[in-house]
Amino acid sequence: MNTTDIYEAEGRADDDLHEADIVEWYETRPVTVPAAVAAGSILAAFTLGALTAVGVLFLTGRLDD
Repeated sequence: MNTTDIYEAEGRADDDLHEADIVEWYETRPVTVPAAVAAGSILAAFTLGALTAVGVLFLTGRLDD
């Protein structure tokens, strides 16, 4: 089955393929993040990085007292 057969089975004609579709574009609103959320995500990322570093040092045996 080729492309023409598929379009004919769906009830479309060849001319339908050449017509332009009307598309409306809307300007997206800017993303705003509250200061508390931004600070929390930065703190969480730092904590996760620090825990990962300590975990890697512990697993490699380089974390000595």
